[in-house]
Parts: sequence; C-alpha cells; structure tokens
Amino acid sequence: MAAKSKVELFAAIRRDARMENLSIRALADKYGVHRRTVRQALESPWPAPRKQLPPRRSRLDPFKPVIDQMLRDDLDAPRKQRHTVKRIFDRLVAEHEMEGISYATVVDYIAERRPQVRVEAGRGPAQVFIRQTHQPGAEAEVDFGDVWVNLAGKMTNCYLFTLRLSYSGKAVHRVFASCGLEAFLEGHVHAFNVLGGVPTVKIRYDNLRSAVSRVLGFSRLRAENDRWIAFRSHYGIDAFYCQPGEEGAHEKGGVEGEIGRFRRNHLVPVPQVSSLVQLSAMVDRWDLEDDNRRIGSRLHTVGQHFATEAPLLVPLPEEPFETGRVFNPRVDRYGQVTVRMNHYSVPVRFIGRIVRVLLHASHLVIYDGRNEIARHERLAARGETRLELDHYLEALIRKPGALPGATALDQARAAGKFTPVHDAWWAAVRKARGDADGTRALIEVLLLHRSMTHDHVVAGIATALAAGALTPEAVAVEARKAAQLDPVQSDTDPGEPEPRKAAVASLTSRRLVQLPPDTRPLPSVAAYDQLLRHRPHHPIPGGTP
Repeated sequence: MAAKSKVELFAAIRRDARMENLSIRALADKYGVHRRTVRQALESPWPAPRKQLPPRRSRLDPFKPVIDQMLRDDLDAPRKQRHTVKRIFDRLVAEHEMEGISYATVVDYIAERRPQVRVEAGRGPAQVFIRQTHQPGAEAEVDFGDVWVNLAGKMTNCYLFTLRLSYSGKAVHRVFASCGLEAFLEGHVHAFNVLGGVPTVKIRYDNLRSAVSRVLGFSRLRAENDRWIAFRSHYGIDAFYCQPGEEGAHEKGGVEGEIGRFRRNHLVPVPQVSSLVQLSAMVDRWDLEDDNRRIGSRLHTVGQHFATEAPLLVPLPEEPFETGRVFNPRVDRYGQVTVRMNHYSVPVRFIGRIVRVLLHASHLVIYDGRNEIARHERLAARGETRLELDHYLEALIRKPGALPGATALDQARAAGKFTPVHDAWWAAVRKARGDADGTRALIEVLLLHRSMTHDHVVAGIATALAAGALTPEAVAVEARKAAQLDPVQSDTDPGEPEPRKAAVASLTSRRLVQLPPDTRPLPSVAAYDQLLRHRPHHPIPGGTP
C-alpha cells in the first residue's frame, strides 16, 4: 500500500467518519494511528505544524556576548585597526580562557553577526538590491574577464572584453592577449560595428586602468586617459563610473553575470586554437547563436529584443578612430625591434634605422616611413621573441652556416612554414653540392615564397625532388606549373573539369615539350673533311689494294 501524506491521511479519516460513521477507535485501528491523530483529523483537515525544537546549545554561547561587544567596539575604531576573526579568536583564548572551540565555529558566528550588529547600532540598513528598468538603446555595460586558452599548444591567460546592452541583453565579446588600452578601444570598435551604433544615454564602467588614471575622492569624478577622452568624444560616449570595490560590481551586475555565463557555456572545456584570430571567429559565431536564447522568464529572445532597440542607437561616425599606439624603436643588430619587452623581427636591411611601430591589441605593424615592412601577431607574455625566417634570407646567403641553428628556422618549423618537404630537398641538395652551396640553393628556393604562394612552392619542391632536379630554377618552374594547374588560380570555367597533371620524367623533357617544332635540316660535318691532313684513300676497281 502506497504511503500517504498526512493531508491525505486526514482526508481519508474524515471521509470514513462521514460516510461509514466509524468510531474513533475503529478509525484508529483501520489506519494504524493513535486516537489522538484521529481526533486531530476530525477537528481540522490541515495537520497541525510540527513544533520547532529549541535551538541546540553551543559551547560558544558563553562567549557570544563578548564577541558582540568586540564587534560593536569596531564600529568606532579606525578602519585599519579593527578586529579580524583571528584576533577575536586569540583574545578569547588568552583573555577569557576559551577551550575546545574550533576556529571555524568562531568564523561562522562572526560572519553572521557582524552585519547584524551594524544594523542594530543604526549604522545602515541591510543590503538591498533594487530592480531596474532600462529603456531600449539607452544604456550598456562594459568589463573585462579572465579566461584561459590553449593557444598553439600553450596554456595562456587571456582577457574577454564584453559589451552588453542593458535592455535586450545583447552582448558582444572579443578575446585579447592583454587588457590594455589598445584592447579596450578595439573591443569598443568591434562591439559598435556589430551593434551598428552607440547607446544614447550612458555606458557603465568600473575603474579600469585602461580608461581611469585616478579616482578623485569619494565622488564619481575620475581622471581619465587622454586617448580615452578622445575616443569617447569621437563616438559620443557618456561614461558612468561605478564605485570602487564590490559595491561597484553590483552597479553593473548585467555584464558581470554575462561574462560568467559566456565563460561557462562556451569556454568549457578550454578551447584549443592556433591563434587568437581563429578564436575570434569562434566567438563571433557563438554571439550569433546566443541571440536565440531567452533571459529568465522573458517571452522574447535576445535577438528579438535587440531588433527593437537597434534602430534607436546613435549612428556610427563616418571616419574610423585609430586605436593603435605608436612607438619609434631602433632596429638592433639582430634585426629586431623591442616593443613592450618583446622582440619582433624586421628585414635585416633596416638594421640601425629608426622605424615606426603601430601596436594593436592582437597584432603590430612596422613601417619604414609610409611603407609597411613587417607584420606580426602580438605576443601575450613578456620577454618573448617572434622572428620571420624571410627577414634574414639576404644575410643567410652570405652566412649559410648560420641557418641550421637559427631561431627563425625553429619558429618557421613550429609554425608549419618550413615543412618536411623543405628539409628533404635541403638534405638532398647538401648531399649533392655540399653544405654551403646546398644551403644557398635552399635560400634561393625560400625567396620564391615572396612572389608565390606557400602551397605552390611546396608542390614545386616535392615535384623537383621526385625528378631529381636539385636546382632552384627547377623548383621555380615546377612551382609555376603547380600555380597554372591550380583550379583556384586558373582562369578556366568553374564548370570545366580539372586539367590532369602529367607525370614528367625529367626537367629536360619538360622543357623540350614547350619548345616549338624545329624544321631545320639536321647538321652535317662533311664540309670539314677538307681540313684533314691526308685525303682519304679510295680503292681502284679491279686493282690491288
């Protein structure tokens, strides 16, 4: 028989008493309960609430008045000279002979009583949260959050920029290697481009060092960074700065919760990517997918609410704002420039010159005058080096012995730019022509990457290696053939079938196939017979030899 709740038991007793006119004893025997329970059921259909047990006595009870007095004394004490939990525990042991009570018991009691003592003393009400109503297109919130990313096989601490519209909950995210001013500005530019406008009233911020250089007293006034002031003026942003500390986090709880939600739903497990560019594409796709979610008990999705407020945003200015920061370092003797304690390579012909570096959040561009001479992905940590093998080829032709141990070669191998096909061709040509000449031949092949795509050069190296043609010219011819046979590069109709790659035995035969037919007669050496010292002897018919 299924167990009944006490309400069901009371209902059954009352029904039997009414329908069958059973006595109290008979009802008690039928349902196996005490007669007192039957009387309670006949008096009321609702069971009487269970009596609460008196609070259990604690061994801390004799010391609670002492703790309360210490907490009340702290209300008037200097902020940096108030009791900590450990100090209260030590005083209880030393001054009041407390024994047998754990430190955790004292911690729990103080955590509960400290805010109560403050309220009892009239020093402030209990913490209250007031629900807010936001107008469409009016407000937004911005913040950074820490995230871990497996970047090219290395666990890297990155920063998640988030801008969230307060009305719709539409959020735009971007992961950067740092949370500096460049990332702060680029995150805004990306978010405004995605949203198509700027909130009309204000954007809430905490006191990020990227924007705020100093908090002025206990007011909302802040000393701001000059570039941030210019950026706000360009886009017409009205910044609202929250209070420092935990209280300020409650003033922009929407973006605080959004960072945690996005991190739990999309960055668990830790994403494994080869670059931040790849991760940014993934984040953009996740943002579009999140438009279909509902916040709380809302009837409409985030995307539907955003469609309401998108037309109300302030249009973007026509001219873009340069978010990069300019540096003017000198190229050292290693062909490197140092930017933010990291080293980046430039072509060796610029050694000793002062160049201009435009540093962005995820990459940097190096200029000589107005000409771009190098571009690198920005390094996340400090004290690291990023080198391009192509920048050192002119120097390596003069010093071929430096190539095998070059750091730039190791980084090219790790990035997949120097493939096993390169190594195989290099080993073969060194065996045939010696280390120095073979390495110089490899460098001439690497120079082909400046004018041809990586895949075509690798295909040319593989074909030349299979044919035994160990010259840079042969690799160049095969790379051009690979480019001509590439359906992406060819000008043929996309509907036509791909041309079939013919197998060629040698380089000489391939060249002869491309030559026009030769219609000249075969050469003869008969005219040179007159130069012989002795004329040839012709036997006389019928005579003796």
